Amino acid sequence: MYPTPYANLACVDEGSSPNGYLSCQTDNATLTYYMDSGGTNMLETVDRNRVTYTMENTFEPTDLSVSLDSTPSFSGSAETDIVYEESGIGVPSGSSGVTFCNDAADHLRCDQQYIRILGGGHYAQGLICHETGHAVGLTHGDQASPLTSRTDERLGCMETPVSDGEGLQDNNIDNINGTY
Repeated sequence: MYPTPYANLACVDEGSSPNGYLSCQTDNATLTYYMDSGGTNMLETVDRNRVTYTMENTFEPTDLSVSLDSTPSFSGSAETDIVYEESGIGVPSGSSGVTFCNDAADHLRCDQQYIRILGGGHYAQGLICHETGHAVGLTHGDQASPLTSRTDERLGCMETPVSDGEGLQDNNIDNINGTY
């Protein structure tokens, strides 16, 4: 769970230009999410269904209080925590998705994070879990404490590369519950 001795950069506001290298925790245990429903970053129905399924079946069973925000807020003190978009802008070459902080609350937490996943079938349960894991503070194995391989099966959906059906493992759940 961020921060670790191996992923201890300060959480910063990346605006709309993600670098793909920064982790943050979300700002509290009440986790609201929105799926872009218009314009070029809109999620198709099949992608929306996959996000809803992953949030309800993977993150809701943790100590996070997860809910879909149908009237999102993009400014102020009660911003929607996670905004899912279908876009390649800022997604590093060779990757299918990226998570970035749009409004840092402090050096550890982010008030609003964006998750961008490529279109064309990339919205899969494992990748949604992986990028959402970053939004709540989970790290890759080479940023974890203790250090482990990026391909260690104990990482569950935080394994890189991630398989479609991957979810959270006990260690991920323990870290989320211990933090929130």
